[in-house]
Amino acid sequence: MNETQDLLQRYLRQRREMGEAELFLDRHNASELHDLLTRTPVETAADAPAPGASAPEIVQLGSLESVREIALGCPRCRLAETRQHVVFGEGNPAAELLVVGEAPGADEDRTGRPFVGRAGKLLTLLLASVGFERESVYICNVLKCRPPGNRNPRPDEIEACSPYLLRQVELVAPRAILACGTFAAQTLLRTTVPISRLRTGAYEYQGVPVVATYHPAALLRHAAWVRTSWEDLQRLREILDPVGGRSA
Repeated sequence: MNETQDLLQRYLRQRREMGEAELFLDRHNASELHDLLTRTPVETAADAPAPGASAPEIVQLGSLESVREIALGCPRCRLAETRQHVVFGEGNPAAELLVVGEAPGADEDRTGRPFVGRAGKLLTLLLASVGFERESVYICNVLKCRPPGNRNPRPDEIEACSPYLLRQVELVAPRAILACGTFAAQTLLRTTVPISRLRTGAYEYQGVPVVATYHPAALLRHAAWVRTSWEDLQRLREILDPVGGRSA
C-alpha cells in the first residue's frame, strides 16, 4: 500500500468512526481532497488530533453531565490549543426545543457559556417574541471551542465535534431543533445548500424536525433579516404547537 492509499484508508476509517455509513464527497472541494491525498505521513501525524475519547465512546455516554465532563478536556482537534473554555451548552436538559449555533465567539470563549454576547441577547429576545423563555430551551453549538479570530469552522473540526452534538440531541430528545446559521444548518442536514434556501424547507435530523434560520450575528449586520428570522421562529412555534397550545 502506498502513502496515498494509506492516508485515504485512515480518512475513511475516521469517517466510519464518526458513525457515517456513506461518504459524501460533495462536502469537500477539489483542493481539500487533493490536500488530503497528497499530505506526507509526517504532515498527517502533525495534524492529527491528540488522544481522547473516541466517537463510539462519546455517543454511548449516559447523561449530558458525563458528556460535558469528557468535552471539558477534549483534545480531539487543534482548537484545544487556543481555547480559553470549552462551551458545551446549557439549558433545560429535557427541553422541547434545542437551539444549535455554529461556534463560540470571544464572549462565549471567555465565559464558557453559549450565546452570551450581543448575538446571544438578540437570540434571547427572538425566542421570547414567540413564547420561548431562554431557560426553557437547550442551547449549544456545533463546535465547542472558539476558532481563532472567529473564522469559519473547518471540516475536520466539525467532524471532531460532531459526536458531542449527536449525543446532546439524543439525550435532550427535543421535539424540534432550531439551526442558527450556515454551518449549523449544513452540518445537521449534511448539505452545502446555502442558508437562504435552507430556511424555507422542511427537514429532520435523527427524526427531529429542523427549522433553519440566519445566525443572530448575521442579523446584527443585516437588520432587514430580523423579520425573516422571526417568521422562521413562527414556523417553529407551529411545529411544536400545531393547534396553538404553548408548551415551552
